[in-house]
Amino acid sequence: MSRMPLIDPVLPAFTTPSINYYAIAPILIVFGAAVVSVLVEAFVPRRGRRVTQLVLVIASIVAAFAVTLDLRGTRLVTGEGAIAVDGPTLVMWGALLLISLLAAFLMAERTIDPLGDAFAARASSLPGSEDERQFAARGYLQTEVWPFLLFALTGMLAFVAANDLLMMFVALEVMSLPLYLLAGMARRRRLLSQEAALKYFLLGAFSSAFFLYGAALIYGYSGSIGFVAISDTLTAKTAEGSLLAIGLALLMVGLLFKVAAVPFHQWTPDVYQGAPSPVTGFMAATVKIAAFGAILRLLYVAFGGMRWDWQPMLWIIAALTMLVGSIIAITQSDMKRMLAYSSIAQAGFILVGVIVATPQGLGASLFYLIAYGFTTIGMFAVIMMVRNASGEATSLAEWRGLGRKSPLVAGVFSLFLLSLAGIPLTSGFVGKFAVFAAAIDAGAVWLVIIGVVASIIAAFFYVRVVVLMHFADPTEETASVAIPSAFTTVTLTAATVMTIALGIFPQWLLDVIEQAGVFIR
Repeated sequence: MSRMPLIDPVLPAFTTPSINYYAIAPILIVFGAAVVSVLVEAFVPRRGRRVTQLVLVIASIVAAFAVTLDLRGTRLVTGEGAIAVDGPTLVMWGALLLISLLAAFLMAERTIDPLGDAFAARASSLPGSEDERQFAARGYLQTEVWPFLLFALTGMLAFVAANDLLMMFVALEVMSLPLYLLAGMARRRRLLSQEAALKYFLLGAFSSAFFLYGAALIYGYSGSIGFVAISDTLTAKTAEGSLLAIGLALLMVGLLFKVAAVPFHQWTPDVYQGAPSPVTGFMAATVKIAAFGAILRLLYVAFGGMRWDWQPMLWIIAALTMLVGSIIAITQSDMKRMLAYSSIAQAGFILVGVIVATPQGLGASLFYLIAYGFTTIGMFAVIMMVRNASGEATSLAEWRGLGRKSPLVAGVFSLFLLSLAGIPLTSGFVGKFAVFAAAIDAGAVWLVIIGVVASIIAAFFYVRVVVLMHFADPTEETASVAIPSAFTTVTLTAATVMTIALGIFPQWLLDVIEQAGVFIR
């Protein structure tokens, strides 16, 4: 019997992907620190763990920011087209890192401060070990917040640099999963916090499924997941099919959920109220920057050729977001829920700049995001300081006459409120002016009119809190203001300085954003 000749299989040549590791070093530094943070959590004793974690977090964020500064002027696509490092990416990286550093200072307030005697009696009545009782009595955050913060920040940095749908989805999940856990870590309001985390997780899972299904439809239409390839397919195919329109709509559902745009905003008030205040400040300030950065790159680079299709959809969503957020905020009696609806309205204002789809609109949106981020982190720093016998005082009745008891803290909080209202000489005014001016130049006059009306409505509930604090007499319910630690003082000072500086001298940041240019293709 003859034997068949053996055939040597010819294996295809394997080539490693071309990656510029220094260009993505900020992502790698934060990710590496997150992995080390997990090991610290597992092997370092509790008492030394808190300081070790804080030093690791601060050092990694500062190192990543230093590399980001050194990368200025870089414009390249790496990772086989999956990551784009350009001017807008670097601007958003810098903003995310600085605001995350301030958020880490707020979390440090709840993880390393020494325990006072005032909490000993309350601690003795709580379940668990002595160490756990002491931490629960003070309302301390577990040290697990540090690796969660770093992993979430890693996802945010990758999210704004993602240049294809697969990388964007991976970054979305890396960012979201730690945030779901962080939302449930409030010890004093355990049930409310865990309910908020569950709602956030379930609705977030639905939004991720929408995004993934939309990405599959876009791949079916274009045969590629890369933004540039999708854009080239739109140019080559003159007839836009329903597959493309449905796919883009599903993608936008997943992304608009993250910015809390109407009608994808229902999770926001519950999560803001239930999550620990440092975590709420971190989410409110950074997630909007990351999500809007991803939306801007997706619409400008991949789907810029069909802007006449997605602009009417975003017109409606932006108008509803501005009006719904502003109107419902008036009815709120809880400070954190009011700020939640305020953040919804702010998302609508930023969408005005996104809709313009011009370099001017891009620059205005980036400025607004940065100004909003610093103001928001400062507001939650103040909320952490206003306390009653059971913890943070978030009822508006407990803020009555606060300006008489603590005029400096109430004055700083009033500055942040007026900035969100868009009062001149604050960063919020410059941000609103920039996005409205870009919209008028693009012919979106009616959208600007709706935005002005929404701003007038929003000014009512912002000014109402200012009047409540400064022009009403304190009552027995009026809360006290805790003496801030050095960490909180640094955060408040930085937020205040940025809110005033960007309102009086905004040109330096506008110049930085202008020099950053537009997204690379």
